[in-house]
Amino acid sequence: MGIAIRKTKAELGLADLYQTARKFLPGGEEITAVRSAAFDRFNAVGLPHRRIEAWKYTDLRGQMKEAKRLASLPDDAAKAKACEVQDLFAGVGFRRLMIVDGAFVPELSDLADLETGLTIHAMADALASDQPLLSQRLGAVVPEDDPALALNAALAGNGVVICVAPGAALARPIHVAFVTTNWVATSMFTRSLVNVGSGARATIVETHQGPDGSDYQVNTAMQLVVGDEARVDHIKVTREGDGALHVASLLANVGARACFNQLGFVLGGAVVRNQLFLRLAGEGTIVDIKGASLLKGTQHADTTLAIDHAAAECQSRETFKAVVGDRARAVFQGKITVSPGAQKTDAKMMSRALLLSDEAEADSKPELEIFADDVQCGHGTTTGAIDEELRFYLMARGIPEKEAEALLIQAFVGEIIEGAADEQVRNALTDVMLGWLGRRE
Repeated sequence: MGIAIRKTKAELGLADLYQTARKFLPGGEEITAVRSAAFDRFNAVGLPHRRIEAWKYTDLRGQMKEAKRLASLPDDAAKAKACEVQDLFAGVGFRRLMIVDGAFVPELSDLADLETGLTIHAMADALASDQPLLSQRLGAVVPEDDPALALNAALAGNGVVICVAPGAALARPIHVAFVTTNWVATSMFTRSLVNVGSGARATIVETHQGPDGSDYQVNTAMQLVVGDEARVDHIKVTREGDGALHVASLLANVGARACFNQLGFVLGGAVVRNQLFLRLAGEGTIVDIKGASLLKGTQHADTTLAIDHAAAECQSRETFKAVVGDRARAVFQGKITVSPGAQKTDAKMMSRALLLSDEAEADSKPELEIFADDVQCGHGTTTGAIDEELRFYLMARGIPEKEAEALLIQAFVGEIIEGAADEQVRNALTDVMLGWLGRRE
């Protein structure tokens, strides 16, 4: 006899939310069927918890006390407030696309003079038209048993669809800015799709911001299709408010002889889970994944990635660093799978954590699963405090203790920032890091 699992208040609230929202969420018959199947998958297991191996360090069932109502479409006041939010990349020439309270806002977005081969439109419009490609993409949950991603597929109402034609080279990076404006806590479910054709070049910058003092909830996903011989740089900066719950999934499928670089930077949010599912689908591809988390207070930030080397002669590098102060907690989980036939794979993963207090915590779980015999794979992890000899060296030369610590932290994180190919991105991330260091008590 099966044992029924008692639903939490948040899980019951999410079920009510779905039953109400399904009546007005965009999508025809195919999309509606995909949503229904996705919610059934979520409902079967509920919110992720510690007994799910991939979520053992982030107990979302315990951390999410209730389900917030869906955010309303932004009115004029919300749009005006969104324009007042500090833009990390203001004045550097990026093409900004605004998603306010979960809705794509064309009138606040830079859609003029699109470059040849570039098309941009709202995900809500694409879903409403029931495009077969999008119904397949919305249901392409990787892995299928991830409950947070299934919930996103069930409830995603808007986002942006970006298509770059084969051979096109975008001169301007595209900045997808997600801004939460409502002080009254709500929830937002967004899904975006970026399709970069064969031989094309694009840089996608993704930022998430919101107000302090509000326990709003974000469940966002971006699907990225990188064609053969294409190059894509993706940068994601998480600067949510201090009470926010932020769960994000990046699903990337990379073709042959392509180049994909991804850099994640976490500063804000009460609970943050960034998960990346990456498949190297074609031979000769090079992938570089980097990330940094700067945490304080009681923040909890979880970076989880699963990389599938499905083709031969591919190279991947994964480097993650966390600076953890006060009673904050950093989590890194990384799994590299080398599929049968993916010979000549070269994959290396490293995570490092710098603890700034006795109560700070860092968990690391790197894994390798190899089904081919001609490969070079490795992983490593380190956790420790600031080097006392280096701190003493700087202080002996007249540098105050806090400034000496800041210099050492800056050097520790600097390797990740330098991984950004765009100089303007590097400068912006450096400014954000210096601001975080300046606010340390």
